[in-house]
Amino acid sequence: MTVTLQVAWIVAVGLVALRLGTVLILAPVLGTSSIPAHIRVLFVIGLSVLLVAGLHVDPTKLPLSAPALALAALSELVLGALLAFGLFTAFAVFLLAGRIMDVQLGFGVATLIDPTNRTQAPLLGTILNLTAVALFFAIDGHHMLIRGLAFSLERVPPGTFISGLDAGAIVAQFGGMFVYAVALAAPVLFTILLIDVVLAVTARTMPQMNVFIVSLPLKIFVGLLVLTLSLRYLAPLAARVFESLFEYWQELLT
Repeated sequence: MTVTLQVAWIVAVGLVALRLGTVLILAPVLGTSSIPAHIRVLFVIGLSVLLVAGLHVDPTKLPLSAPALALAALSELVLGALLAFGLFTAFAVFLLAGRIMDVQLGFGVATLIDPTNRTQAPLLGTILNLTAVALFFAIDGHHMLIRGLAFSLERVPPGTFISGLDAGAIVAQFGGMFVYAVALAAPVLFTILLIDVVLAVTARTMPQMNVFIVSLPLKIFVGLLVLTLSLRYLAPLAARVFESLFEYWQELLT
């Protein structure tokens, strides 16, 4: 038995791998630095082969000349970066919400070293981000991610030059990150605001009490308590955040 590989088919797999590799580098688990680079490369190439074969990509329509191939590769990288931007903002919601709560609770003076990404991360933001990753896999978000990648290949076949991108979708996705982050941190922020008002009144009526020393443990205790009670609403909000990711992809590609 002999196996023949056409140049056009190899080009198709390479272009798809460029798009997928740019997206998956920001995906949870796969995008972490703890996974060896060759494992990630093999996974991207294997998934690209399956998508090219499953979607019946026509290799004869791909550019094979060097200038056209370079432009097609650049187009795939740009499109992959735009798709990855939506994935990045979806998980950045939880890091931003944690950072906001850390500042209000007094945890902002300390940061953790995230061993997976080898970067400094906020305390509550790291906890919420790890919880979001677990919820992402629990609601089959990884399956939706693969279906979204297949949808992008159907809408914009490999080798197709990008034209007429919707900049409004990109701006809306960026703004939505702040909206969902504030919505996630809203119970803690509102509670801390009430505590600050009570402490301000107390400082005026009882000037002999050291309000600053009292406020630190009080804010931490009440803030963590409110955050624990509001975790029941984390799963619906996380599902809505991930839905907005795929809605962004759909608006970008249509």
